[in-house]
Amino acid sequence: MALHAVVIGDVRSAPPLVLLHGFGCGAFVWKKVMAGLGPALPVIAYDMPGHAGSLEADGIGGAGKMAKAIRNDLDLRGVTAFHVAGHSLGGATAALLALREQKRVLSATLLAPGGFGPSINHRLLSHYAQAETHLDLIWALEGMSGFNATIDDDLVDDMLAVRHQPGAQAAFQHIFEAITFRRRAANGCRANCRSMRWRRSPCRSGWSGRSDCILPSWQADRLPANIALTRIANAGHMLIDECPEAVAAVIREMTA
Repeated sequence: MALHAVVIGDVRSAPPLVLLHGFGCGAFVWKKVMAGLGPALPVIAYDMPGHAGSLEADGIGGAGKMAKAIRNDLDLRGVTAFHVAGHSLGGATAALLALREQKRVLSATLLAPGGFGPSINHRLLSHYAQAETHLDLIWALEGMSGFNATIDDDLVDDMLAVRHQPGAQAAFQHIFEAITFRRRAANGCRANCRSMRWRRSPCRSGWSGRSDCILPSWQADRLPANIALTRIANAGHMLIDECPEAVAAVIREMTA
């Protein structure tokens, strides 16, 4: 099954922006960010493998498998060059695309990305993965967000719709196990950090300061010097929903 994506504009007329969401979400999480990008930039916002419209697509697993699936889909769409922005699991996937496709990736924006450190709050992430009611999902999202964040009810409804698809929980469990395997995460961290030093096109990582309870922000201290770092004060892990204007501003800067 092919990957599903929300496509805005002619992706062959100019290098598009590829948007990759985090674990347990879908392309819908980028709505507020896309509203702040402006009309000139073509956009491909993917449902990642195992999520929403791509529930049964190839590539379900960790960031490595997902990066391969995204690359193959872009090939089928005739996209030869692109910008990429990803959040959390999508950030790890975007980083691997930037490493493997250096001639094609014009810029990479990594938002609280996975794969750059060994620490991950697997207990909270497990609760988030298994949440199937409105109350349970809000509880998990409150733990993943900054102290003063407002949880968007429409976002919760969209997430629940994804989770209630037949086969969704099995896919989520498979992905969860892939991204929380400790030894693999630690090795990925070292490999990503070393390799990103050789990355020539612009790369920026936006971290959330001390409020990220999923991927601790101190892991950003290990980033190579050639990656520009932006810390967003008072935000948690859910940067796309908590501060979409700030995220859109960073992406506009990177793709200009």
